[in-house]
Amino acid sequence: MRFSTLLGASLAVSAAIWSVVGQSASAVTLSDGTVNFMGVPRLEGASTTFNQTYAWGATYYFTIFVPEDAGERLQRIAIAQTEGSDDIEFDLEESRAYEGKRRNRESEIPLIAAKPKDNRQTLEISFDPPVSPGKTVTIALKPVQNPRYGGVYLFGVTAFPAGEKARSYFLGFGRLHFYDSGDWGRYW
Repeated sequence: MRFSTLLGASLAVSAAIWSVVGQSASAVTLSDGTVNFMGVPRLEGASTTFNQTYAWGATYYFTIFVPEDAGERLQRIAIAQTEGSDDIEFDLEESRAYEGKRRNRESEIPLIAAKPKDNRQTLEISFDPPVSPGKTVTIALKPVQNPRYGGVYLFGVTAFPAGEKARSYFLGFGRLHFYDSGDWGRYW
């Protein structure tokens, strides 16, 4: 058999395999109906507009990137305060989400719901429509007021793909540091 014939047959087989793999790659549903991400979204960062204790009017930003290879759209996010010496309460009516980053906002993404989950320290935010792969989404949460006590506050961020039975993926911690008003002199 000639080399060119073998190469042609090999390329034809590779193309056939690629077409099958390419078609099934977008469907990431297990036999039990659980929906999964192929490429897991990542937490790009967390920040606040005001980091002084007791401050009013702050906004906390959580930015998440959904990679091109995610295979599924991002349906919802859970944000849970896991560390900090004060419980932060949010004004959920003022919660927003938009494509892009904090300083590079694009179109707003409507929210189906932004509500406390089982306890007040976990918020669940659902997007309508879900966020497509290749997009960056920023969630802007409005606290009623910044915490009373300074220190590091950690917020665990978990992502869920679109689907009724979705597997959750913990993306990491968003870290916000708040300073007591007396601490400002040390940092200037």
